[in-house]
Amino acid sequence: MARIAGVNIPTNKRVKISLRYIYGIGPAKAQEICGKLGIADDRRVNQLSDDEVLKIREIIDRDYRVEGDLRREVAMNIKRLMDLGCYRGLRHRRGLPVRGQRTHTNARTRKGKAVAIAGKKKVTK
Repeated sequence: MARIAGVNIPTNKRVKISLRYIYGIGPAKAQEICGKLGIADDRRVNQLSDDEVLKIREIIDRDYRVEGDLRREVAMNIKRLMDLGCYRGLRHRRGLPVRGQRTHTNARTRKGKAVAIAGKKKVTK
């Protein structure tokens, strides 16, 4: 298993796909990294030499913010919004959608599992 940026990437997948297992690297950045090193699209991680894996590791460390640093930055940005007390920060604090989505229905991902509310008791005479 190749270990890049503290993540074990799968060896039997193509390099472009397996780089996406690193937090902060998506399709475009994976393609860009492979292009910089001249790695063909059909190459798999287990076909890479140790030197090529080392070059990938160096490029990611030098040019990209990934894993712990990126997670910390995102968390700090959210914390800043919450401390400011702005609208977006309040939505984060309450666990509701932040970007204007409707909450009357849907929004189950942010709000969590639906909780049944007991109906009114019937008054008997």
